[in-house]
Amino acid sequence: MTAGPALGPAGEAARTAVRSMVRRIRVRQGWARVRSGFWPIVQASLAAGVAYAFAHHVLGHAQPFFAAVAAWVCLGFSLDRELRRVVEVAVGVAVGVAMGDLVVHLIGSGWWQLTLVLLVSALAARFLDRGALLTTQAGVQAIVVVGLPAASVATGGALGRWTDALAGGGVALLVAVLTPGDPRRRIRALAGGATGELADTLEALARGLREHDADELAAALVRGRASEPVLADWYDTARHAAEIARVSVNRVHRDEIRRLASQAVLVDRAMRSVRVLARRAPTAARSGAQELGDLAALVERYASAIRSLAAALTAGASTDKARDELAAVAAEADPRVVGEGQWQVQSLVLLLRSPIVDTLEAAGLSPAQARDALPEI
Repeated sequence: MTAGPALGPAGEAARTAVRSMVRRIRVRQGWARVRSGFWPIVQASLAAGVAYAFAHHVLGHAQPFFAAVAAWVCLGFSLDRELRRVVEVAVGVAVGVAMGDLVVHLIGSGWWQLTLVLLVSALAARFLDRGALLTTQAGVQAIVVVGLPAASVATGGALGRWTDALAGGGVALLVAVLTPGDPRRRIRALAGGATGELADTLEALARGLREHDADELAAALVRGRASEPVLADWYDTARHAAEIARVSVNRVHRDEIRRLASQAVLVDRAMRSVRVLARRAPTAARSGAQELGDLAALVERYASAIRSLAAALTAGASTDKARDELAAVAAEADPRVVGEGQWQVQSLVLLLRSPIVDTLEAAGLSPAQARDALPEI
């Protein structure tokens, strides 16, 4: 095999700039996850500590490992703490630990004992409730107990680990009751962040078009690709919350949660179309087309409308303002006007029409209304 051609100084600088941009985007996204998860993690950590202290000082267990484990597992690190989910996990942990303790003290530990306790724990959990979390946690905790038989000496006898698990689950349930979470808050934050990424990408695209800058256009494409985890997180979180809301106390919020899930699909679709536009834009920039300034201005106005949409989604407010701004942009997305006589520019305008329709739908228009907002070709 032969090595590829060596990069010149300009190529190496471009690659370094792209890597730097990707790092900055990932750092920003990482800090966003830290901010959204900070208080849930603080609460779960405190709950684990309180459960450990309760089992140690009140129950008299020297090393109440399972009290802390149960509290942490039940609460997790997000605010999506439906009482049913917390109860499922708490009961599952208690069942698994109880079965594991019982088997270890009756017949010892080993591969076949582990198989037996896993089978019995999972079947018992399925008998108690239909929840998948309950069965999963019952099996996991049973495996841990059988795999760590020596811990029973330090946790208070035959049922020590079971009472530790009950204590941890009880503390977690108390925290969940006293600090009820609204799943819409996290979904809204994710929606605003992901939609803001779309606006960032469009702004970079507009700069590249105005300045005929291939590096800036490449940066827009990199930024669009780097947004995939945020968009996926928004959709996954909204879909999960919508499923939970069907049977939970948050069912009064079902309509908004479902709408946020649908908007995630639409914004993701718009981002994919914008990435296609960013890939095609360098061709027009290299061709010397003179009408890129008008297209850049249109893309800038589109980015501004997307900013308004992001603000509305973050606040859970009306999208009327964003819808009006997007409709005004749609009315100008006419390839017969923008890029007249320049087929490369006109092709870009045609590509821009697709994400405009998607974001108009995300702002509340029906598919037919969104398409009608565009000038006829």
